[in-house]
Amino acid sequence: MPRFEYLLDDLTAERAEALRSRPGPPLARLAWLVLRYGRTEELAHRLPEWTALFAQVRADPDGTENLVVVIRYLLWVGDKTTYKVTKRVLHSMMDEPQVEELMRSHGEVLIERGIRRGLERGRAEGLAEGRLRGRAESLLRILAARSVHVGDEAQQRILACADVATLDRWLDRALNATHLSDVLDEPAS
Repeated sequence: MPRFEYLLDDLTAERAEALRSRPGPPLARLAWLVLRYGRTEELAHRLPEWTALFAQVRADPDGTENLVVVIRYLLWVGDKTTYKVTKRVLHSMMDEPQVEELMRSHGEVLIERGIRRGLERGRAEGLAEGRLRGRAESLLRILAARSVHVGDEAQQRILACADVATLDRWLDRALNATHLSDVLDEPAS
């Protein structure tokens, strides 16, 4: 029977100095640091300490492509301060056009994030609107099945109602209604 084991490298238990001094290529050491501090408030403060590693990664044959990946991650998990500090770190080793080319991905990240948030919000709003519409249409169907006449104005009022509690109250009343006023009018206390 094969016996499998796995190794777990808990980067959160390591200090920055230990991660920086680990054996391995500069990209791996930079990745460990970025993953360790990427979702912490310390990230922007730590970035300038890693300038030498950024330069070493850039010096590799595939350095620019590797930096793009690291920078995209930093900008994805970081905030405005992270963006500014990352830009300063890059300026310390390359000129403005090169920095702008690497940071261009920041706009792409923001666009992707905005699109995702917009889709999520639109989906949530669409579901809520669909539920309201479904309740309103169910109410109209119940009233039609009970032969309760609903004029255009009342139909528009029902379809325009944006309060779930009101629609649910009307639905409950519609189950026994003989007149539209039994549903839409508030009972006298």
